[in-house]
Amino acid sequence: MTAEPKQSVPAVARPSGAPTAADFAWAKELLSEEIDFMDHPDFRKSNAERRIFVDAPAVPKPTVNWYRPMMDSLGEQQPRRYEGVLLTAAQERVIFMQFNYARYRMRRIQRSLRGRDPGAAEVRELLTWHRRASAIRDQIAETNLALVLAMAKRVRLGEGEYPDLIGEGNMALMRSVDKFDCARGFKFSTYACRAILKAFSRHGIKVTKHRQRFPVEFDPALEDGDGAVTARVDAERQDAAEVRDIVETNRAQLSDVERAVVMHRFALEGADARRQPTLAQVGRLVGLTKERVRQIQNSALAKIRAALEGGSAPQEHGLSAAH
Repeated sequence: MTAEPKQSVPAVARPSGAPTAADFAWAKELLSEEIDFMDHPDFRKSNAERRIFVDAPAVPKPTVNWYRPMMDSLGEQQPRRYEGVLLTAAQERVIFMQFNYARYRMRRIQRSLRGRDPGAAEVRELLTWHRRASAIRDQIAETNLALVLAMAKRVRLGEGEYPDLIGEGNMALMRSVDKFDCARGFKFSTYACRAILKAFSRHGIKVTKHRQRFPVEFDPALEDGDGAVTARVDAERQDAAEVRDIVETNRAQLSDVERAVVMHRFALEGADARRQPTLAQVGRLVGLTKERVRQIQNSALAKIRAALEGGSAPQEHGLSAAH
């Protein structure tokens, strides 16, 4: 059995050039908050940097050229399965040891400063370790992007909501990278999947509260300007006035009982149109049953509609207006 290849990267190089003003500003920003890391006894052993970076077995790097096309199609379909790079427990330990050691070195510089501003050598070293930690963090996250997609397939949501869900899952994945302690012996996927599902649950609660507070996501009527509303109201008033004229002049050739039903039913005699009587109330006024009033109303409305359209009034085909 051949030995696994060693890491080709050397120990962290320290650039000799003087840091720029932007480098000092960046270092100051990094030092403004406590630098966190998952501690390990190996970090304090002799030659820790060489053993963790140079002598450690190589960890395969993922490819992410599949990710963007998949994200572009999320609005149309659920995430499909992707078989990405699967790391062994030993490989995961290597890469998380490297990530946390880089953060440990940053924290060590922060402690040595004791609140004072860093010098040029300290800025160079701090930013070198920061770049190394950021690159490893991205590598871990890219290796495990498929975890977010796999967890998203378990959640029932509308198709258009998957991009937001994936975004929440990716943020949970990045937080998991920062908080995972490889010394406990668990696989990172176990830890990250729980965090991603919790993020999905929080997202679902947030969406539900939003829908309860704003139940209408889109209403075409809200897109109309004042001019469109005014025009629609004016048109309705003109139609109502024309119907009233047709009934009063009897251009639709309504029978007496049809005319009486329409006048009462639609408050054409000056009553408040917002308080239109029911069919039963009209029936009591004209001495007919509720069902008979409905039939007479439909017949009268058909004649009025024909008059509005400029045609002749339809015949009742033997339908009597009496009891």
